[in-house]
Amino acid sequence: MQGYWYGPHMAGFGSGFDIAGTIISVLFWIAVFFLIVTLFRSFGNHYHEEDNDETGNEDTALQILRERYAKGEITKRQFQDMKKDLQ
Repeated sequence: MQGYWYGPHMAGFGSGFDIAGTIISVLFWIAVFFLIVTLFRSFGNHYHEEDNDETGNEDTALQILRERYAKGEITKRQFQDMKKDLQ
């Protein structure tokens, strides 16, 4: 005959292990989720870095310089000096 402690559910000590197993399982899936999110973010950042290469930055800087000169914010001499620095 089976006793109280040897039944299929082991009511005395088995319930503690069930909770620990559930917690470990939940933590595992949270870690997997964050790993996937981190991988997607790193691939996304890498993709955007390729768009901002050296040539693109120079064109943008030169365009901003031209706009500032056109608005009268800088003189012709300043424009030429800054343009020389960019090239």
